[in-house]
Amino acid sequence: MADMTDTEPADPPEPVERFEVQRTVPAAPADIFRVLCDPEGHVAIDSSGMLMSSTGESVSAVGDTFVVHMDREALNDYPLGLYDVTVSITTFEPDREIAWTILGRLRPQIGHVYGYRLEPADGGTLVTSYYDWSSIDPVWKEAGIFPILSEGALRATLGILHRTVAQGWPRPAAAG
Repeated sequence: MADMTDTEPADPPEPVERFEVQRTVPAAPADIFRVLCDPEGHVAIDSSGMLMSSTGESVSAVGDTFVVHMDREALNDYPLGLYDVTVSITTFEPDREIAWTILGRLRPQIGHVYGYRLEPADGGTLVTSYYDWSSIDPVWKEAGIFPILSEGALRATLGILHRTVAQGWPRPAAAG
């Protein structure tokens, strides 16, 4: 039998502060990127149920913003009810990568980042969805409420993105 007194305790595992999931979507990067730049595209592919609608134009550069009308009751965790957040684009590489942070009424601002990387692949585009809370304000880190969304929610959003692009998002406006 081994003598356990001579072994050192194992280091605790590093805390997880970022999720990344991937899926190949059978569409061109430009088609996928168009959905990700459109405020209503964000609402259309949301798997959490929190994004209700949006206000604003499609984004085209770092610093662009739009408003998303939220309903936190979908998560049944904090009774925030209906509220608005501003999506602020932090990375913008056409047809390659888009990322954003959320600006809201909470102070200090939280600082978590969501994003997508797109890489041409056999059969379409390899889409990597990521959610990074490694740089959140210490107030929120200490609160222990992150991650807000699960890795499974990111994966589900990729499935909805696949379906949304396959359905031809955005549809052309009807002739009047």
